[in-house]
Amino acid sequence: MPLDDRPFSYRETKDGRVMITWKGTDAGVLTGNRARRFLAATEGADDERLQIEMARVTGNFKHGNERR
Repeated sequence: MPLDDRPFSYRETKDGRVMITWKGTDAGVLTGNRARRFLAATEGADDERLQIEMARVTGNFKHGNERR
């Protein structure tokens, strides 16, 4: 699975934004309700679930139609 090496990471800012990076590159910023929903969905989640959730909210995930 491509998320096994944990390419995504995130940090929450003081003003409530969530900054998501992919392999050290900015992948997205969540603000307002999206940031709150993300934090609620990932509260207590394991590493695999965190990676899947960050991939989902940034749009950087497989759609099922990629060729190998």
